[in-house]
Amino acid sequence: MGGVRSDSEVTDLSAEIPSEVLVWGGGTGGVAAALQAARSGAQTVLLTPGPWLGGMVSAAGVCAPDGNELTPWQTGLWGALLRELNQREPGGLDHNWVSCFGYRPATAEAILREWLTAEPLLRWWPNCRLLAVTGRQGRIERIECEHGSQRLSFLPRIVIDGSDRGELFPLAGAGFRFGWEARERWGEPSAPAQADLESNPFFQSQPLQSPTWVVMGQLVPDQPPPAPPLSASLSASLSAPTASQSPTDSTAPLPAPFAAATQAFGLEKTLSYGRLPGGLVMLNWPLAGNDWHDDLGRAFGAGASGWDRPDPTAEAQLQAEMQRHSRAFAAALEQASGGTLKRAGCFPSPEQALRGDLHGSSDLALMPYWREGRRLVGLELVIEQQLLPAAAGACIAPLPLESGGGSTAIAVGNYANDHHYPGGDWPLAPKSCRWGGRWSGTPFTIPYGALVSADVSNLLAADKCFSVSHMANGATRLQPLILNIGQAAGLAAALCVRRRLDPAQLQVAMLQRALIEDRHAPAGPFPLWDTPWHHPDWRRRQLAVLADPSLLDCQGGMAGADLDPHQGPGEPGEQAWQGLLRPDGEGGFRLELATASWPLITQEPALHHWLLAQDRARPVSLIGCANPWGPWLRVSRLQT
Repeated sequence: MGGVRSDSEVTDLSAEIPSEVLVWGGGTGGVAAALQAARSGAQTVLLTPGPWLGGMVSAAGVCAPDGNELTPWQTGLWGALLRELNQREPGGLDHNWVSCFGYRPATAEAILREWLTAEPLLRWWPNCRLLAVTGRQGRIERIECEHGSQRLSFLPRIVIDGSDRGELFPLAGAGFRFGWEARERWGEPSAPAQADLESNPFFQSQPLQSPTWVVMGQLVPDQPPPAPPLSASLSASLSAPTASQSPTDSTAPLPAPFAAATQAFGLEKTLSYGRLPGGLVMLNWPLAGNDWHDDLGRAFGAGASGWDRPDPTAEAQLQAEMQRHSRAFAAALEQASGGTLKRAGCFPSPEQALRGDLHGSSDLALMPYWREGRRLVGLELVIEQQLLPAAAGACIAPLPLESGGGSTAIAVGNYANDHHYPGGDWPLAPKSCRWGGRWSGTPFTIPYGALVSADVSNLLAADKCFSVSHMANGATRLQPLILNIGQAAGLAAALCVRRRLDPAQLQVAMLQRALIEDRHAPAGPFPLWDTPWHHPDWRRRQLAVLADPSLLDCQGGMAGADLDPHQGPGEPGEQAWQGLLRPDGEGGFRLELATASWPLITQEPALHHWLLAQDRARPVSLIGCANPWGPWLRVSRLQT
């Protein structure tokens, strides 16, 4: 178990086991919630259906995270994990073009296990099967599961669903939503009309976003592409909200059903899309790739009372089909590559995983990447309009407010929105802006009430199963935001235990202050564009907005940031780059070196504002890291 306390330390597994906080996990938010609850002083139990902890950040292999890439949003457990990964991975995290971050799944899993091992109040039972949830008067009293040959019975005070699919909800009698909602229901601009939902068979065959079973490849030999030529007119791969790029290499079409997979970007860019350290390749490709679209209801079941526990045989068949599909896609790319791509034994086999191994011989992730499942009916609901800029020209979404004028925000996300179905892209209301030489999603916040069940008084949600609409789920389901939602849920549970409250009774300001002042991983509930995580006044500025949300303007700014483009934390692999800076007048920048011309991007507010002030070419010396797979230079500060 990687050193984490588990069932071997309990002598009587048939006994009733009391716990202050119980987390049913398997998702990224689940491990975050359990870790934070224990760190905050609550006796915590974490139950996972599989052998690994981290959900999509490790076990599902989605190791090139999207969203929260700018330093103002690198707070909380997401920021702590990011900085630890950057220290441990050779060459840092600049390895692909879909994300600013790439790491190996075992690295993330090892970090999470080390964090959990350090918490004496936390117990983890892996490989559990959920059997029953019982209670009375709208309150969970008992959770039973099977662990090996033992039946475990837990008596929790507060329960957290930290699964991708909202697995506790039907068993606990908690209201949940599943599938599409019509535009007429909440006025969401990207939602389909009720008439289309009723008449178009697409919506019945595709009730939720398509999942993917990640498969890993290995580039052989693994060599970086050459630097961009000086005369080329290149643009960073993330230079537009919906990137479109001509193939950089000529390839024959892949066999069906993958024939169109390399048409948009070419084979070379398809392979480097999810490249990870050491030349590992995360195959999680949405364009005629290994997304799975067929008969997804098998993962959720359909009983007389609605969506319920899935049939194990039907779910096993679905998983086998997803695995074969992903391996067929990897085989097609392997053949097309002429030996450049090989299958990679990156994950432990089921037998190795049962022993607690972090490495093994399997190319398949340990679990599928579920983008969507059941969604809690909470005290508050996040809809698409709450993710979009507050007004024309605004750079942030409106803060969720309570009647007294305070904000209920507990986590910041900024992903642009993205939905996966067969066929073309689903048209979505734009929510991106030009920033730091690239396009980035405008930030939004999640209200605390979206984590609190409206039906079950001691139930919280900690993963993508929180209270959100189907359309908004496309922007709220990503790893960075889910880590910080899980952190907020775990801290809320611990505060409720300490004060003998139900989650609905907890004062949100108490939770917000505790997140900001957390001694392990301070988390910012408010979208301060001009205040990176390392700003000396970060805590004071977050607390100021907590006291008076009107201090935050519609651009996400607040007076007194005092940004210095020469200041910023160092990182492994950074170096000085001297050349001629050329702004393009449209928010993009290039650095012309002696033999190459690189697009520039930055994640730092101070350098972003300095770059915007440059209206002509000038010599500069910058500190940053090269990503030849982007290609771009990610720069952090001016050299002093």
